[in-house]
Amino acid sequence: MNELISRRDFLLMMAGSAALPVLCPTVSPARERLRSRRKMNVLFIAVDDLRPQLGCYGQKQVISPNIDRLAGRGLVFERTYCQQAVCAPSRASLLSGTRPDTTKIYDLNTPLRKAMPNVLTLPEHFKNNGYETISIGKIYHHPSDDRQGWSAEPYRAGTFPKGAWKGRGYLTEEAIAQMEEYNKANPNMKGRGPAFEAADVPDNVYPDGCNTDYAIKQLNRLRDKPFFLAMGFYKPHLPFNAPKKYWDMYKRQDIKLADNPFIPRNAPSYATTNWGELRNYYGIPKKGPCSDELARQLIHGYYACVSYIDALLGRLLDELDRLSPATRMAGKLRDNTVIILWGDHGWKLGEHAGWCKHTNFELDTHVPMILSVPGMKTAGRRTWALTEYVDIYPTLCEVCSLPVPGHLEGRSMMPLLKDPARPWKKAAFSQYPRGKVMGYSMRTERFRYTEWKDRKTGKVLARELYDHRKDPQENINAVAQQEYEQDVQRLAQMLKRGQPATRMAGWRAAGPDNLLHDGTRP
Repeated sequence: MNELISRRDFLLMMAGSAALPVLCPTVSPARERLRSRRKMNVLFIAVDDLRPQLGCYGQKQVISPNIDRLAGRGLVFERTYCQQAVCAPSRASLLSGTRPDTTKIYDLNTPLRKAMPNVLTLPEHFKNNGYETISIGKIYHHPSDDRQGWSAEPYRAGTFPKGAWKGRGYLTEEAIAQMEEYNKANPNMKGRGPAFEAADVPDNVYPDGCNTDYAIKQLNRLRDKPFFLAMGFYKPHLPFNAPKKYWDMYKRQDIKLADNPFIPRNAPSYATTNWGELRNYYGIPKKGPCSDELARQLIHGYYACVSYIDALLGRLLDELDRLSPATRMAGKLRDNTVIILWGDHGWKLGEHAGWCKHTNFELDTHVPMILSVPGMKTAGRRTWALTEYVDIYPTLCEVCSLPVPGHLEGRSMMPLLKDPARPWKKAAFSQYPRGKVMGYSMRTERFRYTEWKDRKTGKVLARELYDHRKDPQENINAVAQQEYEQDVQRLAQMLKRGQPATRMAGWRAAGPDNLLHDGTRP
């Protein structure tokens, strides 16, 4: 050895499990050996309803300096897709590593453990491998879901301890009065009031700020042991409640409305929704469009919430940068912590005559994802490879040198961290139910192709085709146009292989395993 190592450090080196080495030119060889023996920590950050309208995605309308800072130390995934554009199914799919037709969770009513009591979830797998797994805020849709996956009771401010807010997170007298009046007339609204609020309060008075305070305490407590810390931000989910200072970062008159506030031409009725939960809030019209003034207020509120969450994320990153494990040779905590940021699905802000999610459109299925791994040589870069949320589970396993469970239905993205431009999947798959009909959607390099099928008979009731080369906003369903006849036939065959009745799922056929050794396709 080139330098003396204390007995404590030596025992730590011998006891730790192998992980990816952290390469840092200022770290001595002995410290590097020690750190390479320690388990890689995971900071697992979920953001509800976050669309990739962020600075690091080339979108300058939203102020997001801390998410952009994380992008500078990680790989930005430009084309990642969720498996279903609504909270519970998307999160259940990601955390189980399986797709909705495997989980059988298509709505908000079914916890994962009720549908799949024996599935080895992502947090449970880390827990079984010596990690302390902590859930803060919204990770699963249901607060008490997957209790066996966590080392402690999941923590959600507003559930325990009780916060100062009322209903769905209101603080101002005006909003609380509107909520109480609205709920008295509409008892099934369950604490809903106005769709937005701008209380002049510190960050930690709203639930997300309280949860961030708790997460920082947990980072300090866990810095000397391997951890999987899951931090789930509620915002920018409705209602758009954020401290006033984040509203003040934007000028209402500068906010642009959607330039395609209409249903796509020739789209089937299955393709659209009636605004989802937004219609249930005080002051929102029960039918028909909203005024331009109200639309700007809603967009303003969404932007303010994203900037609020960005600031809270910045606090987490700062603490990770500040902390060092007690072991004097272990370096900074950030040097041994993987960070992944993801939003459970996209969101419409007036596009396609809609709001919220609940569709198979690009706006709802296209999601942000940033992965930062200590020592990665592709930090600050981006990849346009088609990726999916079911890919997160196997990726974190490989990053942290854990075995990859056999039930997973995604693919590790580690090869993309080495070469972001390498050939990858042919398609990403999403789906959305409409009662007795299921819409299966597939995003390829050029197209989004969707089939709406009778869930009992499998009969195709409607189709959609959007050519992203000509129509990136998906404003024209071109499935009936003669020039696309062969494309439709080809895409239909690709999607057919993805149906549950077939032995060869389409997502398998579209995966990187079908690449030849030189990266080309057979």
